[in-house]
Amino acid sequence: MYNQQQQQQPQIDLKNTDPVLNEDGSPLFAQGMILRKVSKFVTGTPEDTLLTIPVFYDPKTFKILENSVPGDIREEFEEMYNKESSNED
Repeated sequence: MYNQQQQQQPQIDLKNTDPVLNEDGSPLFAQGMILRKVSKFVTGTPEDTLLTIPVFYDPKTFKILENSVPGDIREEFEEMYNKESSNED
């Protein structure tokens, strides 16, 4: 029954993908969390809660990879972005 509930993942050939590079041309990123406070009135809990949003960032500059931030809040972090690069530049 567990297998029936799993979603099928598309088969992606990595040769058909493009690298994501930081400002130094490195493909290495670290994963961090953006924390958002959610009001107890929204959650229906006795206290406010924290919502964690995983993002990727350049470990050298601490700039966030823009595409890793949800579109709803992307504008708030505009000054912290590492503009995505690729080999096409």
